[in-house]
Amino acid sequence: MALSNDNLKGVILALLSSGFIGASFIIKKKGLRKAAAASGIRAGVGGFSYLLEPLWWVGMITMILGEVANFVAYAFAPAVLVTPLGALSIIVSAVLAHFILKERLHALGILGCVMCIAGSVIIVVHAPQEREITSVREIWHMATQPAFLLYVASVVVLVFVLIFRFAPCYGQSNVLIYTGICSLMGSLSVMSVKALGTSLKLTFEGTNQLVYPETWFFMLVVTTCVLTQMNYLNKALDTFNTAIVSPIYYVMFTTFTILASVIMFKDWDGQSIGSVTSEICGFIVVLSGTILLHITKDYDKNPSRGGYTQISPFFDGSA
Repeated sequence: MALSNDNLKGVILALLSSGFIGASFIIKKKGLRKAAAASGIRAGVGGFSYLLEPLWWVGMITMILGEVANFVAYAFAPAVLVTPLGALSIIVSAVLAHFILKERLHALGILGCVMCIAGSVIIVVHAPQEREITSVREIWHMATQPAFLLYVASVVVLVFVLIFRFAPCYGQSNVLIYTGICSLMGSLSVMSVKALGTSLKLTFEGTNQLVYPETWFFMLVVTTCVLTQMNYLNKALDTFNTAIVSPIYYVMFTTFTILASVIMFKDWDGQSIGSVTSEICGFIVVLSGTILLHITKDYDKNPSRGGYTQISPFFDGSA
């Protein structure tokens, strides 16, 4: 079936978004490396010298352009069409990392990427359509229902535990720590971005939503979550292979975002058992791909080993 004019605009914007975001991972990492070489302090161990590095800011601006394009794409096309295209940023970053950063992606890593993308596409394809929203107060009502408040509280607790308990001990050896923090906060930021985007769209259509305090609260949440994501994504990029960080971050971010959306917007209400089952199968494929990516991340750093590193997400074998 031919794409409508609006859907075509959404697809083009989503493709541009993937290109920008995928490239931003590489540009930012080159900036992080350059800043670390100049200051002697890496971002992964608490350094912030990258803020004075122009190349890092080029990467940051590139990522912002990608996020803006993605945000606007959702205004033209449904999520079921736009979201799967976000997986293309993984391919972009992996290919660029291979040629520019000389970070080799092994056969199992390639298979893991393919599985992550395939699983994520399965999840999104079988996900329900977004419900139509007419007011920011309608979203506020959804955000303050007990089930979603419990999810928010769980995310906040998990993020604090990861930051203050696990990051100091395992942040440098386990890619899931920093990416987990980014992904958990990202699920909240997306819910707030949806609310803010709806408010702006309704405002441009003539129904002013800026007079409601809920709109400004969602803007505050977006700012807080994005700043946290930026900080820990920098740590992840500075510590681990880009071809590993990109797909794992995408998979975890997509997983938590879909979960948050299911709870907040009750997306699974009215869905068939077949659709829900397909989504669960997609999660299993994604998990398998993530494991493959994780166990191959240190292969180049340890070429003398007879095999890959162990799967355990919290121990690096030094104990």
